[in-house]
Amino acid sequence: MTSQSQGIQQLLQAEKRAKDKLEEAKKRKGKRLKQAKEEATAEIDHYRLQREKEFRSKETNVMGSQGNLSAKIEEQTTEAVRNLTSSYHRNMESMMKKLLSKICDISPEIHPNFRPAV
Repeated sequence: MTSQSQGIQQLLQAEKRAKDKLEEAKKRKGKRLKQAKEEATAEIDHYRLQREKEFRSKETNVMGSQGNLSAKIEEQTTEAVRNLTSSYHRNMESMMKKLLSKICDISPEIHPNFRPAV
């Protein structure tokens, strides 16, 4: 009987050691996963900062040239408005005379397609 109870005790102890080893392995796995997650987060943050830096650099290059373009466009627009205004003032008098002459000087004529009723 004692040998049988000793065998059972050994089995129980072996089962307990196996259970402890399994729990220890789970803890190590959890630690490794947590560490891997932290490393991945750090790597992602580093990559994100690097890409944002590149984006800002490209943005300043593009926006800088757009600033020059907007200044040129503003200057061209101002020049076009100035030209139109001067053209308006130059031609306003003659156009008003032509318009009034067309409106006021009416010469009645019979339309070429008119057919008198028989």
